[in-house]
Amino acid sequence: MAEYEDITYRVADRIATITLNRPQARNGYTVRMSDELGHAMDRADNDEDVRVVVLAAAGPDFSVGADLSQGGFDFDAETGPDDAWQEPAGRCSKRVFAMNKPVIAAIQGAAVGGGITITLSADYRLAADDARFGFVFVRRGIYPEGASAWFLPRLVGMGRAMDWMISGRVFDAREALEAGLVHRLYPATELLDRAYELAAELIRTTAPVSVAVTRQLLYRMSGLDSPLPVHQLDSKLIGSLPANPDAVEGVLSFLQKRPPEFGLRVDKDLPGFLPWRQP
Repeated sequence: MAEYEDITYRVADRIATITLNRPQARNGYTVRMSDELGHAMDRADNDEDVRVVVLAAAGPDFSVGADLSQGGFDFDAETGPDDAWQEPAGRCSKRVFAMNKPVIAAIQGAAVGGGITITLSADYRLAADDARFGFVFVRRGIYPEGASAWFLPRLVGMGRAMDWMISGRVFDAREALEAGLVHRLYPATELLDRAYELAAELIRTTAPVSVAVTRQLLYRMSGLDSPLPVHQLDSKLIGSLPANPDAVEGVLSFLQKRPPEFGLRVDKDLPGFLPWRQP
């Protein structure tokens, strides 16, 4: 899948830009787009030249959600899906959840249904100040997808998630910012540039292995019912620091007042004892 039909992929300055590319259909989400997004995320995650992923969209809208006019789901409509079938938005959100690289979503225009749920596992959601959002499932007689019933309350709290999902109403960028759904607002003409500025800052100032471990710690450990297993893992990680050259470089660069030059690689230097890496 070197060439894509519903997305584009490019790498520059250690940033992989993955762009939803169906502007003629307002970037309506398709099974092909889902498969291509999964492939592109794999590609970025496995490329040591990539430090950060920017998820963007062509045209005035980020995505208006599922476009079933392009053939429906990838199962036989008469027999239905088997137990192994996975709905398409969740395929993307789960792959982003598992990333070792930070993902910055740059959202403009309409982001509704699957067009917002695929971004909920991103590390940052930057939005245009005129963007509009909606978890509109109940207004279409369908159900939330993209594992959004897990992600959304963790981002904005159960009360706000209940309001948005039970009403299905569309809301503006200011409400999204105040609730914590998005991190920052910018004029639409500046949005992508600001996403690249953030990506460049992360590349310049952070250690890739440390970032990979930290984002997974937050996702996989914050939901536990006790801090004790989290602290047990923290202790292993901190105990490994004497043999960690990035930790030495981090301290030295601070003391010497210079930019750090971290050398550990995500593809081969992640700690082997991380519980989510165990077979």
